Amino acid sequence: MKRFSFWHVVVFLAPAFLIYTVFSAYPLLDTLRQGFYTTSDTGHQSWIGIANYTKLLTDPQWSDGFWNAMKNNVKFFLIHMCIQNPIGLLLAALLSLKGVKGAKAYQTVLFLPTLLSVVIIGFIWQLILSPLWGVSESLMTHVGLGEHFAPWLGQEETALITLALISVWQFVGIPMMLIYASLIAIPEEIIEAAVVEGASPWRIFWTIRLPLILPTLGLVTILTFVGNFNAFDLIYSVKGAIAGPNFSTDILGTYFYRTFFGYQSQVGSPTMGAAVATTMFLIILAGVGVYTFLIQRKLQRHSF
Repeated sequence: MKRFSFWHVVVFLAPAFLIYTVFSAYPLLDTLRQGFYTTSDTGHQSWIGIANYTKLLTDPQWSDGFWNAMKNNVKFFLIHMCIQNPIGLLLAALLSLKGVKGAKAYQTVLFLPTLLSVVIIGFIWQLILSPLWGVSESLMTHVGLGEHFAPWLGQEETALITLALISVWQFVGIPMMLIYASLIAIPEEIIEAAVVEGASPWRIFWTIRLPLILPTLGLVTILTFVGNFNAFDLIYSVKGAIAGPNFSTDILGTYFYRTFFGYQSQVGSPTMGAAVATTMFLIILAGVGVYTFLIQRKLQRHSF
């Protein structure tokens, strides 16, 4: 058998390495660099150290919007954690039971919204919930709930929750499939032994299945964390750059967009936008680091 030389490895890895460097690594490093500079009216950049980050966290011109977006992002994440992931776990547990007719069809239908464009999803739900031509008011009226209808996307108190629930509806298929794959990978011998001992399905789930899939639940949690801090397209497609009434749906992604490009009364600043993007990167990195080095190891030890 002919052995691969060093140059064989270089030739095969070079295309992927170059694409990753040009489109991922270099933009990331350049963004990190720009966060330490300021741009004059002539386009000249000057080094100012951490001044951009100080303004972002303390100067009301920038910090008010940043902390509001940060608070909304945390709410967005908690809604997904408390609603999306438990529903995904429940659906996966039901679909993994033996004898469920049409399980594959249910999986396809539940996962289908995940494959659709977020922009299309946002536009469709905007039409459905519209108080002028949407169908939601008439449907609620038919079932006797018409008096509870409200323009949820247009109200400051409900706009963010509504968008988060739309996102939950679209992406619940991801935790469902990940947890389902983990559940069906559990050896049947363990389940059969528990059945022989007289354990009920509920007890089998809580004492056997759930502990064995804890690493997968941890993975779902961190994927939810990263995905929600990267959320942008749904908010923008439904509410635009203004991010809802009184910026009630403004999250870090939309705040970064407005900071970088400017919108209405806010002056665009690429270097301040880079500071926002870098701060987002550090928040995500910290979350992934905590999960990897503190939580994942404990979950793996517990599962075994």
